[in-house]
Amino acid sequence: MKTYRIALLPGDGIGKEVIPAAVQVLNAAAKGFTLSYEPFEWGCEYYLRQGRMMPEDGLEALRPFDAILLGAIGHPTVPDHISLRDLLLKIRFEFDLYINLRPVEILPGVETPLRDKRPEDVNMLFVRENSEGEYSGVGGRFKRGTPDEVAIQQSVFTRKGVERVIRYAFEQARRRPRKRLASATKSNAMQYTMVLWDEVVREVGCEYPDVTVAQYHVDALAARMITHPESLDVVVGSNLFADILTDLGGALQGSLGLAASANINPLERRGPPVFEPVHGSAPDIEGRGIANPIAAIWASAMMLDNLGEPVAAARIMSGLKTVLAAGQVRTPDLGGKSTTQEFAAAVANQVKS
Repeated sequence: MKTYRIALLPGDGIGKEVIPAAVQVLNAAAKGFTLSYEPFEWGCEYYLRQGRMMPEDGLEALRPFDAILLGAIGHPTVPDHISLRDLLLKIRFEFDLYINLRPVEILPGVETPLRDKRPEDVNMLFVRENSEGEYSGVGGRFKRGTPDEVAIQQSVFTRKGVERVIRYAFEQARRRPRKRLASATKSNAMQYTMVLWDEVVREVGCEYPDVTVAQYHVDALAARMITHPESLDVVVGSNLFADILTDLGGALQGSLGLAASANINPLERRGPPVFEPVHGSAPDIEGRGIANPIAAIWASAMMLDNLGEPVAAARIMSGLKTVLAAGQVRTPDLGGKSTTQEFAAAVANQVKS
């Protein structure tokens, strides 16, 4: 029987609550294969003790695993640019997880800010460039603390990096019924990086005549997500643009507690892929047992699908949607009174049945 080794990185805040919930559901779905877990207690608490977010050999410790299930990174006690860059971004960049996938769907029984929109009206897949672009970390500050202080942050767009993410997005669009691809750009104001992006979209698009392509300035695309979400299918964007748009997508779903993501390298393996909810650590509700585990559960389904267990992944999503449609068990952010553990148990029972 196949055994998958999963590294658990609960991280900070409610990450420590939603990851055990996801594991409960994963264990219910594990039929015909087994899951072996190893926890890593890295994050902001580790930083406060050790002065770093993860051990010096942390990447090598993670490398043998089949996948990483991550909860949340960040806490008010540690500056965001340290907590994010020195753990999550370090893993993404060093393992070259250049694709970030974020589905945006309306789940059954969940009220959303979009009036009169049904689950069949909103089904988007965002493909975000995940290893360069605006988050490359190139730049610096000098003359700190003086009136002449200067901060420079450079975006780095390589043709290789742009082409591979755009090609992957075209492949995803080709596999979906509507075969539509929307590209987020801002080439009217960013005459180098975004013009390169647009050129590559056109060049690669010639190889996919069956895919309908539309290019939108990122601000117009944000508006379209609200006014005409049914017109969007696969959306591809740079590291920054797609990051912002997908948080908007989470809000349109009805709660950031629903936003799941996958960080993958579909061509080669330099390290394990990372699957995570993107709701943040939510320190205001930490320890209260009311965090919404849906995004973590959804991310775990994406993990199983990536590992080659699509049947088990489908059982998780079916169980999740059945519980939500029934409307009896839901966490406070969705208008209910259920705890994190109660919701996870309800989904796990559906997956088992």
